[in-house]
Amino acid sequence: MSSEPSPGERLAAALRRSPFYVDPSLASAVPVADRRRLIAKFRKAPAPVYVVLVPLVKGGTWTDDEQLATVVHDRLGHDGVFVGLKDTGDSLSAHEFGGEHQARDAAWAVELDRGMDDASLVARLSRFADLLISGTGTREYKRISKEIDERYRSRHGGSAVTGGGAGVPPAAVGAAGAAVAGIAGLLVWRRRRMAAVHRADTALLLPRTVFSTAGRATRDQLREQASREVIAFGELLDQSTVETTDDRARTLMTRALDAYQAAGKTLDAARGVPDLAGVLVLIDQGRDALASARSLAEGGGEVPPSPLCFFDPLHGDGPVKVDWRPVGTRRRLRVRTCRACAKAVRAKETPEILKDTRDGREVPYFEADPEHSVWAETGYGQLRDDLIHRVLRGDLNKR
Repeated sequence: MSSEPSPGERLAAALRRSPFYVDPSLASAVPVADRRRLIAKFRKAPAPVYVVLVPLVKGGTWTDDEQLATVVHDRLGHDGVFVGLKDTGDSLSAHEFGGEHQARDAAWAVELDRGMDDASLVARLSRFADLLISGTGTREYKRISKEIDERYRSRHGGSAVTGGGAGVPPAAVGAAGAAVAGIAGLLVWRRRRMAAVHRADTALLLPRTVFSTAGRATRDQLREQASREVIAFGELLDQSTVETTDDRARTLMTRALDAYQAAGKTLDAARGVPDLAGVLVLIDQGRDALASARSLAEGGGEVPPSPLCFFDPLHGDGPVKVDWRPVGTRRRLRVRTCRACAKAVRAKETPEILKDTRDGREVPYFEADPEHSVWAETGYGQLRDDLIHRVLRGDLNKR
């Protein structure tokens, strides 16, 4: 009696019938007529293209795009380009087997292209196909990356994000003493909708889905992403101002400006992933402060801060509070974590923890000597509330 086929075998069987598979839950995003047009277009590519659009959920059958592509390729038994979604359900991913046709760079180019802001999934797949067919994925990726750097330099006195320091936006500085920076409209970064905070028009927090990309990026890719987030937050701060006499709003605005400056300083000095994760934490704290400042200026209340996961900020939001006891101590800490880490802690299992390299070996970041790691000392801002201040006073150099 034959056993039931595995999920990978079922997808491989579907791809043998058609190179374009869409899970029923995503069917409305790519209508049948559009699938046919895309299949015809992908046939012009220099390698076979298999599109596999399925939901990626932590703890589910498929947890990330690389796992999905690897398993399906293995079960299918054919090389080619495997195109799917990252676990945000929003960003394209591409993995190649048996060739090199710039597919990964093409997917990144579509991801970064401002011309693709708010574009439909069909439009993004079509743009990806164009780059793959023309063989210009890497060139386009480099061009867009260069534009991002040049835009930053033009706004900040000619200094590149990764080299010359990130100064505070001039308009925001002028407003800090007597006004609170606001925004004329929502700044949307890379098609991602910012989380709704307090009211829809105060959605100023760091886009949550940025972290699924960050969690799987290489160090260079993570540096580029951190650079883009610093730029995006600077642009947000540099918008119009809203007058206010609320002292708390002014204090929060100052905190937002300080967070921006600290993030730029950290990016310039970053030596590895823990520092780059710190950039995202600082931007997240700055956006928290800005959201509250604007809400107060408009007569509302403060927006509750939403810290990132204590165990690894690259996991994204930390919506769950857990009591956690570090190994070898009796002290219990109250920290905010992502749902996956909270589940692990409650099951008395070890969550996925961001590692730092100390004395040639990898250790959980919070086990590094706090005298030489501002991240260990503050738990990325969850164990102390003075992370921004410590970065600005130079604690990053104590290592």
